[in-house]
Amino acid sequence: MRNQTVVTEFIFMGFPGSHGLHIFLFILFLLIYLITIVSNFVMTVVICVDLHLHTRMYFFLCNLSILEAFNSSNIFPKMLVDFLSKNKRISFSACLTQSYFYFLLISVEFFLLGIMSFDRYVAICNPLRYTAIMHRQLCLQLILFCWVGSILCILFPTIIISRFPFCGANIIDHYFCDSAAIVKLACADTRFVQLLEVILALIVLPTSLLLTTVSYTYIIFTVLRISSADERQKAFSTCASHLIMVILVYGSAMFIEVSPIINPSVEMYKGVSLVSNALPPLLNPFIYTLRNEKVKQAIKDLKNRNLFS
Repeated sequence: MRNQTVVTEFIFMGFPGSHGLHIFLFILFLLIYLITIVSNFVMTVVICVDLHLHTRMYFFLCNLSILEAFNSSNIFPKMLVDFLSKNKRISFSACLTQSYFYFLLISVEFFLLGIMSFDRYVAICNPLRYTAIMHRQLCLQLILFCWVGSILCILFPTIIISRFPFCGANIIDHYFCDSAAIVKLACADTRFVQLLEVILALIVLPTSLLLTTVSYTYIIFTVLRISSADERQKAFSTCASHLIMVILVYGSAMFIEVSPIINPSVEMYKGVSLVSNALPPLLNPFIYTLRNEKVKQAIKDLKNRNLFS
């Protein structure tokens, strides 16, 4: 150990390709990042300002927009800098911080999508009791559960990884600090933390997915019993936007989880990971805006209000 250099920074391999390709990717993902931040910010402001949107569903949607903006800001700025840099370096502490917040925000998103599914279940299957069940205190408690539960789940493995000795290679074949890639570089027995990460993943992902699946199963059976075609279409339309987000987020997450089994190429793994980090935050405001008349009207009202002022 004395003859080995202690690692104080990591180097990303990033994406292969020429300098011209990296310039193109920089411009492309800079636009995606700016659109993501601006659109989610506008969505948050509209929900906070318009009194007609001060309901349970839009409260959760506001939290989702804030979450997506933070998630993109954790990954994209460093990635954009690396597109233009030859030395894709990141300090040990910054790498652990990025990894911690990445998995923290992803865990919060899983729990939040599950809670939003339950909210839609109560609204459609128990409309008369919706206000009594989904009262303000419960909504705040559910949001608090999302954050506190995720913080506790991710904090312990991160503390263990931070105490590992890193004394050999420091090259991460990725574009951000994935904890799995960091653990591979540790000069210690990492089987315990790998098992712990698997257990936590089996708690967070299947639990939230089960809540979503059960909620939508009851929703489908309830909607199919509605005699009026217009009422059925209206009920399905209230869930369509959320269901699209669920498919995007869980679809990419399931691919990443089963990737050790199907053994994809490193570049394919990084590509799917990039799409999963870029697409849901980018599409989130547009999915809910394009399919929601209340949100579109609120944006028009806010625009007119600013014009008159």
